[in-house]
Amino acid sequence: MIEAAMIWNEPNNKSHWDPEIDPDWKLFSDMAIVAGQAIRAENPNLPRVLGGISPIDPGFIKKLEGHGALDQIDVVAVHGFPLDWNLWQIHDWPAKIDEIRAVTDKPIWVSEVGISTFGAEEVQAWGLNRTAELLIGKVPKIHWYSLYDLPRSWEATTRHREAEGSSYYRHFYMGLLREDGTPKPALEEFAKYTPQMGLCQWFHYEDHRLDDAVACMKRLGVKYLRTGLSWADSFRPNALDWFDRQMEALADFDVTVTFCFTPEHRGIAPHHTSAPQVKEEFAEFCASMIRRYAPSGQTAQPSKVLEAL
Repeated sequence: MIEAAMIWNEPNNKSHWDPEIDPDWKLFSDMAIVAGQAIRAENPNLPRVLGGISPIDPGFIKKLEGHGALDQIDVVAVHGFPLDWNLWQIHDWPAKIDEIRAVTDKPIWVSEVGISTFGAEEVQAWGLNRTAELLIGKVPKIHWYSLYDLPRSWEATTRHREAEGSSYYRHFYMGLLREDGTPKPALEEFAKYTPQMGLCQWFHYEDHRLDDAVACMKRLGVKYLRTGLSWADSFRPNALDWFDRQMEALADFDVTVTFCFTPEHRGIAPHHTSAPQVKEEFAEFCASMIRRYAPSGQTAQPSKVLEAL
């Protein structure tokens, strides 16, 4: 069942939202407002989550609040990767959460946190345990990123690519499982923290890993998951067949579904990071997915989720 709807992913990261098109994030805020309204109209019990911000920046939250975007948001989410990409240490996690708490009274979720095995698999295992110590009890939702390594034949969803040196290649080593499905040492450590910790796993269009991922998550005791439904993918042939298969496979989990990625032909610029030409088109995509997968009265334990808000 769907337990929450997330509006976009890392809107303050240029890999996911183009600040040259929208330097003040006014277009993003306007889009988030109409999307939040559309989700609420379809299902008033479904929490609406601001796509996890990266970097963790209280000034960005204040900017969105000034544009009115937080009026249509129930939860603020953050992403952090202190051993790979952030300029702060893993021990700073509680302070980073408190920085956001200082500027909003909305609940805070960590919708992506992870550690790559680019340097050594032992680093990931240590970091997972330390992350659990710091965040369990500090925030109500923790989505570990991710279950699988990104296949080397694919591209990471980033605008930096090889220009950033090892930063690009670290994207391919974030999994608890290697590309071939064999476990890394951190997999056994992760199982110690379920169901308090969940997972974030992005499934690509017609992803061959879907069924194996579901079986593995059940063995691990995972109860909640974050994934995405791509607005851009919705224009592919037979897109709804794939969406149906994905959501049916994930039916036993409490799913936070992320709506993001602008179709090239509907962006101000032809890129998935572009603000859309017509913000209402994104809102209608969100509404149509809620009608299909989380109609009013069918969310996962809505009373429990909303009581936490």
